[in-house]
Amino acid sequence: MTAPLHLPPTAPLRRRLLVAASLFGCLPGAALRAQGALEKPRLTLALGGRSTLYFLPITIAEQLGYFAEEGLELELQDHAGGGLAQRAMLAGEADLVAGAYEHTIVLRQRGRGCRAFVQFGRAPQSVFGIGKRVFPDFQDLGQLKGRRVGISAADSATEWFARLVLARGRLAASAVELVGVGTSIAAASALREGRIDALVNVDPVVSLLELGGELRVIADARSLRGTQELFEGPMPGGCLYAPQGFIVRYPRTVQALANAVVRALKWLQTAGPSDIVRTVPEVYMSGDRATYLSALEKVREAFSPDGLLPEQAVTTAHAMIARFAPDGVAVRAPAPAATYTNEFVQRARQKYAS
Repeated sequence: MTAPLHLPPTAPLRRRLLVAASLFGCLPGAALRAQGALEKPRLTLALGGRSTLYFLPITIAEQLGYFAEEGLELELQDHAGGGLAQRAMLAGEADLVAGAYEHTIVLRQRGRGCRAFVQFGRAPQSVFGIGKRVFPDFQDLGQLKGRRVGISAADSATEWFARLVLARGRLAASAVELVGVGTSIAAASALREGRIDALVNVDPVVSLLELGGELRVIADARSLRGTQELFEGPMPGGCLYAPQGFIVRYPRTVQALANAVVRALKWLQTAGPSDIVRTVPEVYMSGDRATYLSALEKVREAFSPDGLLPEQAVTTAHAMIARFAPDGVAVRAPAPAATYTNEFVQRARQKYAS
C-alpha cells in the first residue's frame, strides 16, 4: 500500500489541490506529463479526410479523450487526401500520418523509411462509382476512355484503387484523367456539377451519392469479402505510420499513440449506432444523420478489431503497389521489419486486455 503523501500546511494551495487530484486519479494526462513519461507529448498528426468514416477510430480516440489520457496533446492536421498528408510529414509540417499502409511501401521504394505501428482499418473502404447522369446505361469501363475520374488526391489510396479497377476493366489509367476532388461534400458536388464523370472515394460521401441515385457502384472495398475479391487477398486499410527515426527516438510516445487507437478499436467493437452518433461531431455527418448511419453499417467490419497488421495483408499490399505504383519504380520485396511493426499494438492489447 502506498504511504500517504503529506504536504506542509504552508505549501501553496494550488500545489496541494493538484497533488490531491492526481492521487485520486483525476488528472491522468497531467500526471503522465509530470512524470516525464513521454519524450514528445505535443504532436501533429496529418490525415486526409478527417470527417470520413475511414478515420472513425481516430475520431473516437480524440473525442473520448483517449489521446489526452495517454498524456498526448495531439493536433489533427486535415488534408484533401493521403498523398497530401504524406507530403506534410516529409516537409516537416507534421510528425506522423494516419493513412493507407501502402504509403510506407511507396516511401521505402523512394528511399524514405517509414513504419506503420498500429492498423485501424483492415479494408481500404474505397469505392469506384459511375455517375448515373452521364452514364444512365453504363456497360463497361471502356466507356470511361477520355473521361474525368475523381480521386481524393494524387498519390493517395484512392488513386491506387482507381488504377486497380481500371486495369481489371482492361483500361490503362492514362486513358482517363484523374482529378483530385478531396473526400468532403465537395467531392459530391464535383460529380453533381459535371466536373467529373466517375468517382473513387470513401464514405459517407459515397453513400450520400449512392442513396440519392446519383452514383452506380461498380467496385466496392468497404467489406472484407469485396476487398478479398478485388485484391485477391486480405488488404490493409488505415494505419498510423511515422519515419523510422521518429519511432526509434520516441518509443514511449509511439506506445501512447498505439494505446489510444487500440482502446478506440476496442470501444468500437461494442458501441451501438447511438453511441457513435453521440460521439462523432455533428458536422462530420453533413446534416444527414440517417445517411451517416447507413454508411457506417457498410464499413463497420472494415475497422480492425485489435490493431494488428497481418503479414499476409502486407504481402497483398506489396503486390498491388508493384503493379500500380504511379511512378513505375520496382517495389522492393516485402520485409516485415521495414514497413511495419506490431510490437506497440501487442503491448497496448496487454494493457487493455483485448
